[in-house]
Amino acid sequence: MTAITSGAAALSDVPTSTPALVACDVEGTLVRAGRRPTGAVLDAIAAVRAAGHHLVVATGRSLSGAVQAARQLGISDGWVVAANGAVTARLRPDGYSVVDVTALDAGPVCRLVARTRPDLRIAAEVVGTGYRVTRRFPDRLLNGHQEVLGTLEEIWARPTPRVVVYGQWALRLAPALRDSGVTAVAARVDWVDVTAPEVTKATALERIRVELGVASSRTVALGDGENDLEMLRWAALSIAMGHAPATVRAVAGRITGTVDEDGAAAALVDALRLPTA
Repeated sequence: MTAITSGAAALSDVPTSTPALVACDVEGTLVRAGRRPTGAVLDAIAAVRAAGHHLVVATGRSLSGAVQAARQLGISDGWVVAANGAVTARLRPDGYSVVDVTALDAGPVCRLVARTRPDLRIAAEVVGTGYRVTRRFPDRLLNGHQEVLGTLEEIWARPTPRVVVYGQWALRLAPALRDSGVTAVAARVDWVDVTAPEVTKATALERIRVELGVASSRTVALGDGENDLEMLRWAALSIAMGHAPATVRAVAGRITGTVDEDGAAAALVDALRLPTA
């Protein structure tokens, strides 16, 4: 495992090589939660794109949240992976188009939660607009409009790519959810994201890689959380943030600085130095 200690090299001096696909998580990687990206991160992203590489935002956020994040990162066109791989979209300067949505069979998930932890709140993502919720979530936890439903059955009456389970010690329910066959990722102790079986950021990124014609040897992934594990395993060059849990750092080929140290900027500069394929 190699440590990346500095991004001090001048970005203009970094050579352009065969285009790569560079996939980046957002919160905890490119930005601190609730904050805007630093100048160093913005400059590094711009350099990656100027060099002709494909920088893909890959996040657990809803599509509306992912698009907002991409705009804040200075990305006006390209690919976005949202909902931990369940939603893929193409950005345009004037908007976006949804390319792929993998629906979740939300009924069994909601019934399991209601049966075992009726105190927990449930939200079903509505692509591009917001969520259907059993009870309103606290402000700023969900992107977009919250439609509070009258019955639990209404949660799964319409298609959804992702269900959020929220409340005290929600992560304790993740093993039971996985045992039921779905993909369940504990983003925090009080938050579990649920998507269809075998849906991850990596599955969406692989489809994008094939669409773009990028060699698998020219893939880079940068992340810090449990929902980045498969993405890091997928990439030819995997880079974990310095503050990432040990389980995440263990699967990465390299470790960069923490988010407070602008570790993502150093990692992106390093990605630009990939040898020509």
